[in-house]
Amino acid sequence: MDGQIVRKVVIAGGGTAGWLAAAALVKQLGGLLDITLVESDEIGTIGVGESTIPTVRAFHSLLGIDEQEFMRATQSSFKLGIAFENWGRSGDRYLHSFGVLGKSTWMADFHHFWLQARAEGFAGDIGDYCFELQAAEASRFATGDNSQINYAYHLDATLYARFLRARSEADGVKRVEGKIASIKQESETGFIQSLVLESGQIVSGDLFIDCTGFRALLIERTLETGYEDWGDWLATDSAYAVQTESVGPAVPYTRAIAHEAGWRWQIPLQHRIGNGLVFSSKHMTDDSAKALLLDQIEGEPLFDPRLIRYRTGTRRKVWNRNCVALGLASGFIEPLESTSIHLIMIAVTRLMQYFPFNGFDAALIDRYNQLSRTELEGVRDFVILHYFLTERDDSAFWRRCRTMDIPDSLVRRIALFRESARAYQASDELFRVDSWVQVMLGQGIRPNGYHQVARLMPPGQLRQALGDLKAGIASAVARMPSHQDFLQFHCRAPA
Repeated sequence: MDGQIVRKVVIAGGGTAGWLAAAALVKQLGGLLDITLVESDEIGTIGVGESTIPTVRAFHSLLGIDEQEFMRATQSSFKLGIAFENWGRSGDRYLHSFGVLGKSTWMADFHHFWLQARAEGFAGDIGDYCFELQAAEASRFATGDNSQINYAYHLDATLYARFLRARSEADGVKRVEGKIASIKQESETGFIQSLVLESGQIVSGDLFIDCTGFRALLIERTLETGYEDWGDWLATDSAYAVQTESVGPAVPYTRAIAHEAGWRWQIPLQHRIGNGLVFSSKHMTDDSAKALLLDQIEGEPLFDPRLIRYRTGTRRKVWNRNCVALGLASGFIEPLESTSIHLIMIAVTRLMQYFPFNGFDAALIDRYNQLSRTELEGVRDFVILHYFLTERDDSAFWRRCRTMDIPDSLVRRIALFRESARAYQASDELFRVDSWVQVMLGQGIRPNGYHQVARLMPPGQLRQALGDLKAGIASAVARMPSHQDFLQFHCRAPA
């Protein structure tokens, strides 16, 4: 403890972001820190379903979270991927799974072998060679101690925050109820000194974590950090969200269904479905969006759809002075690839790695900001990919998407795949080669060339290998229980 300057951590705002930060910091650094979270019960969360990606499981392991306890408490279901409908063209459908495509070699990834087989006329669909994809399509699931299946969760955001809060408070996080009335800063440095609540209570700290959502009370309204708008690439700016009653067994994947001015999500939980409709207000009115959502949802709505406005983009710095922004306060990318919770988790993990125990060093803060920006730009490019690679011309929105200028980083990546079928994952990127391949093929790219190593295989060997792989996956999937049956057995939530 000698020489430690930063000890008192104040988290402004609860919800998923605030309580994830609290739970992780107290679990991993609790012996070194004094952690307080300020929130108000009067400022609730929407509580619609949230869809995650497999990195959530590693973070839960870090926190010592038991899967069955968590899933019962949050009414979660399992998730093997995302089904994209009407994206490349109206009527199209493909599934971006969390699995591995086939078996790759050090010289060439599996899809190069598949492209050779396709050229010779005997390849099945690329998804035939992915276990998780076939399990999702069959609505089957199972996991256990020795299971290798790659999966994530669908969860209820409000219940998740409640679950994390209980763990955090049990581990020593102090919760203060109240609304923030003002924020005091040091006159010379501009550093935040304390939060002043409407009750008059003053909560002082050394490091402040802004989890106040789109309001960004600390990072923006107080520190005026600045915001970089990415709306030229990602044109949606509004969403309606609503829960509905379940009308059938929960499927183990999220649905992302494109419409004339955006897309609609469907996230199945154990007892209900989370629904939403994302749209561009320049291409669709609020009334039309709400009517479209209510017309297309399945099951009775549990409340009137709630409208959310947003600006896609990022803070120019997510760490400014002695304030770190998390979640919606740090920026926003629409949840097309279910990255919202991941971005909170990776930011908290990075904060623990770069925690400023001995003071706010400019080099450390710059490094944190650089890593955060690189991560977010990679996610941004992956989401832009879905909009840009479309053949739809049935509306002004889609014509805009298919002809817009895109970041140079994405231009180069698309050109590489289109010409030579090469895809890659840099060391600091989230999405794997399999993800890029599934989306680029699913959105309609047909590479002009590919690695020729498969031509060196003896006659019939490639056909045999693909046939065996496909049959083995089909057999394994057939032995699995249905997703709904496994939920009932493994982690049934109380009614």
